[in-house]
Amino acid sequence: MEFIDYYKILEIDKKATPAEIKKAYRKLARKLHPDLNPNDKSAQEKFQKVNEANEVLSDPEKRKKYDEYGKDWEHAEAFEQAKRQQRNSPGGNRRTYTGNTGSTEDFSDFFESMFGGGGFSGGGGRRTTQFKGQDLNATLKLNLLDILEDQKQTLDLGHKKIRINIPAGVEDGQTIKITGYGGEGVNGGPKGDLYLTFEIINNTDFKRVGNDLYKNESITLYDAILGSTIELHTLTGKVKLKVKPETQNDTKVKLKGKGMPVYKKKGLHGDLYITYKITMPTNLSQKEKELFKQLSELK
Repeated sequence: MEFIDYYKILEIDKKATPAEIKKAYRKLARKLHPDLNPNDKSAQEKFQKVNEANEVLSDPEKRKKYDEYGKDWEHAEAFEQAKRQQRNSPGGNRRTYTGNTGSTEDFSDFFESMFGGGGFSGGGGRRTTQFKGQDLNATLKLNLLDILEDQKQTLDLGHKKIRINIPAGVEDGQTIKITGYGGEGVNGGPKGDLYLTFEIINNTDFKRVGNDLYKNESITLYDAILGSTIELHTLTGKVKLKVKPETQNDTKVKLKGKGMPVYKKKGLHGDLYITYKITMPTNLSQKEKELFKQLSELK
């Protein structure tokens, strides 16, 4: 497998702090986001690599393994096991291996078996070591309206198609693991896993913050002064909402349970917050102007 320099992809130094990694990722993700580059395949490929780099470098354990083992970081535990067995086994041929950090260590033929060679068993016979296959990453685009209920989707992985269940309420950028749908294992080892990241496209008038939704709703000056009942469109249908007399501009009201479904918590929903925006009347008739003048004189 070709070595991918995640630090170079995120345009950061190898000594970058977690905060610097987060800042670099957000900057590049905004720049390369598919919504801003709809017909640019190169930008989309870079966006996936940026996500992959961030997934590894933003996780302290994964970053530590990557820094030490480079492209073989996913097999770090197997490497450590090989070193422990080499130290505990008497004699045996030794070889030198230079890791990603440039450090040098002695390994027995058992370590060589991880690259396709054979290792010595306790009885003198040859044996091979099994390794988990490479993990894969994929992105699935969904509209906000698609995640109001649980749904099933068919994913085309190239070599196979799989049917998965997507719980309602998944977040934009959320990643789930699908066990056993990664690369083939080595020497009969288990398959790797598929890490699926969701890209939620919000093509509605609602702003999503976690499980809550926010929306501005226009009301007339007369409704604001006298009070009224208005019909409001939510993501799940229409509701009637009472506007209290003398409602002020930017008044916010909460509709409990009218927000997004809570991920993997059946029946639970966030809230919907409506902010009233009063629209001023225009093209007033002479009679209307006179009435407003009379009102102002009363005040």
